[in-house]
Amino acid sequence: MPTTARQPGPQPAPQTTQRRRPPFRLLLTILHLAAYGLVGLATIGLLFGALAAGIGMLFLLGVGLLVLVGLAYALFGIAWFETVRVGGLYRLGVIPLRWQPRSEPGFKGWLRSLGRQSVDGRMWRALANFGIASVMGTALLGLAQWFVGSLVSIFDTVSIWWQPGFVGVLLSAAGIVGLALLHRLVSVAIIGSEAQHTELVEQAQVSARQREGAVRAADVERTRIERDLHDGVQPRLVSVAMTLGLAQQKIDTDPAAAKELVSEAHTSTKAAITELRQLARGIYASVLDDRGLDAALSALAARSHIPVQLDVRLPRRCSRDAEAAVYFTIAESLTNAAKHSRASECRVVVRLREDGALWARVEDNGIGGATVAPGGGLDGVMNRVLAAGGTTRLDSPQGGPTSLEVSVPCAS
Repeated sequence: MPTTARQPGPQPAPQTTQRRRPPFRLLLTILHLAAYGLVGLATIGLLFGALAAGIGMLFLLGVGLLVLVGLAYALFGIAWFETVRVGGLYRLGVIPLRWQPRSEPGFKGWLRSLGRQSVDGRMWRALANFGIASVMGTALLGLAQWFVGSLVSIFDTVSIWWQPGFVGVLLSAAGIVGLALLHRLVSVAIIGSEAQHTELVEQAQVSARQREGAVRAADVERTRIERDLHDGVQPRLVSVAMTLGLAQQKIDTDPAAAKELVSEAHTSTKAAITELRQLARGIYASVLDDRGLDAALSALAARSHIPVQLDVRLPRRCSRDAEAAVYFTIAESLTNAAKHSRASECRVVVRLREDGALWARVEDNGIGGATVAPGGGLDGVMNRVLAAGGTTRLDSPQGGPTSLEVSVPCAS
């Protein structure tokens, strides 16, 4: 199964359609208000009737409780519909209402969920908008009746009395349009504020995930550096010191043996320098700053233990964080392919997409079965990508092949 980490970005405010077709949007608003004028107040009357009946029958074998529970669900349904209606009518991008989730299983959990839903402010704001729209709809029907009557009076009279009919047509039409515009103003203020709130919440959640990814990536990188120093460079330097100590003891009694020990220490020192250089390259590849991602990946492919087909097409540079996130993701994938996958070749594709995302895909023909282990290399690079605002997708079924895709905003 693929392991996916995605960052949903905030939804843009879709005002384009609304600006392109204002007369059509105004007509839809008038039709909505007319429908609410027909059924809105009657629905509100039924709801109050159900409330009174539920309270009145509370002590009648629990019938009143059933009525009140049904009323709570009915109110939620109306509020849900109102949120969807206004969001769709004015392209607000509002997330529909969701019933409050249960905090625990069983009847007790359901009861608490019902209680939280009954005091949900978002639901009651939508119900308030429903009530206001119903009143406006009733007024609009009265204005529509006045409009039709005034229009008929113009053609039914031949005397000077046609003039009040003409004035009535103008005033009633202006009132209908005014109610439609007022409905838009009120609904956007009540329901649209939820869209802004939801967008801010989503942005806060994305920022929190990015901070968590950055902290996690830094912790994994620190652990890797400590492990490499402790298991690699440190023992080698200790060995060099011991070898030089032995050479110092033999330099007077056995110069030939001392010379061999110094040569051995020299060789170990060069190996330690190489390891330190590789460790520093694992922290950050300086070639990224100097020559860009294309050159850095070419150098990476040249050092790979398995053949790498590199296909990089980048018309321009991206931010340092974006290039570093993609570079280290590819580097970790090639390292894993060489160590664990038994692959005979890898393919790396890097593109700058039209949406401004730096996208890369690494695929090998190995045995598959790669997983993201906490604290492992893939965990580190995935959190690094997450901190840069990007997404990763790992697909590695048993038997292969293994593919890892990464997408990072170019300006991250």
